[in-house]
Amino acid sequence: MTISLHDTKAQELREFVPLDASNVTMYVCGPTVQSGPHIGHVRAALSFDVLRRWLEHTYGRVTFVRNVTDIDDKVLANATSQEEWWALAYRMEQEFAAAYAAVGIQIPTYEPRATGSVPQMQELIAQLIERGHAYAAAGDVYFDVRSWPSYGALTHQSIDAMEPAADADPRGKRDPRDFALWKGAKAGEPASAVWDSPWGAGRPGWHIECSAMARRYLGEAFDIHGGGLDLRFPHHENELAQSTAAGDDFASYWVHNGLVTVGGQKMSKSLGNFTLASDVLAVRDAMVVRYALLAAHYRSTLDITPSTYDEAEAALGRIRTFVDRVSRVAEVREGGTITAEFADAMNDDLGVPQALAVVHDAVRRGNSALDDGDADTAIALARSVVAAMRVLGFELTAASGTSSRAEGALDALVQTMISQRSQARAEKDWGAADRIREAIAAAGIVLEDTADGTHWSIND
Repeated sequence: MTISLHDTKAQELREFVPLDASNVTMYVCGPTVQSGPHIGHVRAALSFDVLRRWLEHTYGRVTFVRNVTDIDDKVLANATSQEEWWALAYRMEQEFAAAYAAVGIQIPTYEPRATGSVPQMQELIAQLIERGHAYAAAGDVYFDVRSWPSYGALTHQSIDAMEPAADADPRGKRDPRDFALWKGAKAGEPASAVWDSPWGAGRPGWHIECSAMARRYLGEAFDIHGGGLDLRFPHHENELAQSTAAGDDFASYWVHNGLVTVGGQKMSKSLGNFTLASDVLAVRDAMVVRYALLAAHYRSTLDITPSTYDEAEAALGRIRTFVDRVSRVAEVREGGTITAEFADAMNDDLGVPQALAVVHDAVRRGNSALDDGDADTAIALARSVVAAMRVLGFELTAASGTSSRAEGALDALVQTMISQRSQARAEKDWGAADRIREAIAAAGIVLEDTADGTHWSIND
């Protein structure tokens, strides 16, 4: 099977050829933990969770790194006298972890915090200075964008068309577009947010963090760099420039997920139009949230409304109901295989919407087969559905709540029939009472009349 991925840098679909087919390597930009996750953060993480799962299905092993930016201007700005920046960062990191776990996102192979790799960042900065691509000035260190002819290669921009870099005080910049690699300590910043360096006390810039962590955990060359579409510039453009200027091959493929919008406007904390993941998960089934965020193609813009979750609940409900229905005939949780149609959809730039269409077609055909008494066909289709949904991160088992919902629905139906039978008996309509009991028995259900009412059980 050949996987094709849309490479942002190449601006086209490219056949995916890993550096080492026995160990695919991925680096994905994780959260800046100044506050809790909104639903856009979850959508981004889910996109790469599914890509990772599909690569694992195809190649077997994936080394997946997702960082945590725990030192940043925003983190420092949100700290208070009651909660220091590092405590805030840790608390928010736990909120992200909880939201990710709730929707079934796998934990990374490595999840480094930026504060744990400051020496590696300083090493990389020193290399850039030595190579003539960075310079120290007024306590800061900047990347000299005009020293690197390939700057702008990711987003295909010319330097002169770019906005000035706003990530640091421009006091020592040679060019307003030069970006900070090291930020000199400033009055009023906490001493705990300062590290010694050859260029004076301070802390790393945002962009150098990911370059250093990617190199540390994946080496100088790796397969895929992922992140949200909003990170292409300046963050990923700057990562690419500083890493390649330091001599690293860096990422072979650049993959970006589309944004979540509200009323056509990007969901973001700065705009105040975000929906916290915790608020959504408090009122929605976590797997319904997962389905809703995956049902659109990962590169598309996803506009979130209440109907987004309602439609996902109905669609996932049809899948769950079918699997539960066939489960009464045979065990379907194991033994299934991915169909060629499903694999083709996934191999085509992670076409989850098309893959789900394959699943729903199998559900439709499986229900028809079951209605026609063709149990063998229904069982085979149900097993393929379970296998397909598993690779998308859905376990159609009792743990997902499927069985409890099915049992509740069955109990409601049986109790209604028991009540109708009791009414018929009260009216001495023995024929109707017998017909109801026979219908219940034909469904494999046994009734037991006792002094405290009628109880039912499945006839094993």
